[in-house]
Amino acid sequence: MNKVKVLLIVVLLLSMASAAQAEEGKLSATFDLTYLSRWLSKGSEVWSEDGGVFETITLDLWGTGFGVGVTHLSATGGGWSDKQRFNYKLFYGNSLFNDQAYKTKYKINWVYENWYSRAKKKGDMQEWIFVLAWPDLLPIEGLTPRYISHYVYPAGRGYNNRKITGWTHRFGLGYDVDVAELPNPLNFSGEIAFRDGYGGAGKDHDWAYATLGVATKFAVAENLTFIPGFYYQISMDDSVSRRDIPYTKLSLKYKF
Repeated sequence: MNKVKVLLIVVLLLSMASAAQAEEGKLSATFDLTYLSRWLSKGSEVWSEDGGVFETITLDLWGTGFGVGVTHLSATGGGWSDKQRFNYKLFYGNSLFNDQAYKTKYKINWVYENWYSRAKKKGDMQEWIFVLAWPDLLPIEGLTPRYISHYVYPAGRGYNNRKITGWTHRFGLGYDVDVAELPNPLNFSGEIAFRDGYGGAGKDHDWAYATLGVATKFAVAENLTFIPGFYYQISMDDSVSRRDIPYTKLSLKYKF
């Protein structure tokens, strides 16, 4: 039995055990349709100047913190038939030190990235994503520091992307600002990323890019939310991108 199957079984067993203890928990789902005017994966343009459409179904497993999701990623322009994929994700999220100023929210994600049109080329990858946030750490209300790390590696031995193995570390801040004319706060964000071996056969260790952004959300109907955002990536390493890139992200989320 391979590692993927073992991990799936462990997550499902833990979820079932937690669900049995959750008196009021229920199974819920979210459908997310997202348009990106430019898709930047860890700072790099995957589809050159073309944008992308992501369709995601996520299941929240009875309020236990465990969940599963599937995303289809496709380009808005032509000529990218060999660069479309499915992402299959398992995750767990919770918080620690809830009564302290250093309250820590965390989420652990495991993602299998299947470039399905590249099946014969062995281009699939696996990725671990670790997310930490400290909403009460700083004295300014609404200002939240966060840290996100990505570890990427080939899905199996002998894959043609074997040199991709490595880390990317992202250090960021988010700040919510109330605006009288808007139903929800504006979220201003900024982060800087350090590429630690990812994509460079262990040789690429440098500050790669910084991203500034602003987003908000609007209730369209019951359980339906529209989230527009604008972002600007500043390139710091030519191996990631040779230019600064503005882009737009528009999302519709429906919970049921």
